[in-house]
Amino acid sequence: MTSFLKLESDGPVLIVTMNRPETRNALSDDGVVEEFVACCERINADLSIRAVVLTGAGPAFSSGGNLKSIRDKMGAGLGEPPLSRQAYRNGIQRLPLAWCNLEVPTIAAVNGPAYGAGNDLATMCDIRIAAESAVFCETFVKLGLIAGDGGAWLLPRAVGMSNACEMAFTGDAFDARQALAFGLVSRVVPDDELMAASLQLARRIAVNPPHALRMTKRLIREGQHTRLDTLLEMSAGFQALAHHTAEHDAALAGFLERRPK
Repeated sequence: MTSFLKLESDGPVLIVTMNRPETRNALSDDGVVEEFVACCERINADLSIRAVVLTGAGPAFSSGGNLKSIRDKMGAGLGEPPLSRQAYRNGIQRLPLAWCNLEVPTIAAVNGPAYGAGNDLATMCDIRIAAESAVFCETFVKLGLIAGDGGAWLLPRAVGMSNACEMAFTGDAFDARQALAFGLVSRVVPDDELMAASLQLARRIAVNPPHALRMTKRLIREGQHTRLDTLLEMSAGFQALAHHTAEHDAALAGFLERRPK
């Protein structure tokens, strides 16, 4: 079977494409999580990468779980429930831990349906841009399941508690315009303009100093769950580091040179 992820560089922007359209880019098949984890390790280690755009090949962003493999592996195929628990912990749950710990800004270019874990994958990204054909659906409850990939943590942080509850409790599908109203995406663009718009934004991000970008993202992520005084202490430490970087010196000199005398 071919690799699930296709990686392409656009200068300092890495384009990550889920490349299995025959399964609508399902996330539960063998090897998928391992590829995501390896991709995240590469990104964090490569300081030349300043932003990531994640999208899907074919008509779908991601269908989430492959229902047949879920039935075969997570149900009777694993026997006792503790084995299913371990399968989640050692499988799909490694994806949000890896992707949410990426040090660089991430943009989800949602090119079509994002269902279940595919919807949750979009919420793992820092910014979401939707094509007009995109559809978002937290499908789990309709299958008699819960979001085993961390959706109960991710979704309220993306759309607020009320909207998250509506999505999770109904399992209904929401189109791109409804997603925009919910705050799930920051903009909606025509299908044929999705990648251009996403790359344009990624390039605007990537022109900024890389160490400052990574530290800024880390502070925003930490701010979702830590106390103010703790975040301020962390900010002081990061700022002390930033003041002594060559990128800060170069940026400051550039601003001063452009300032009117």
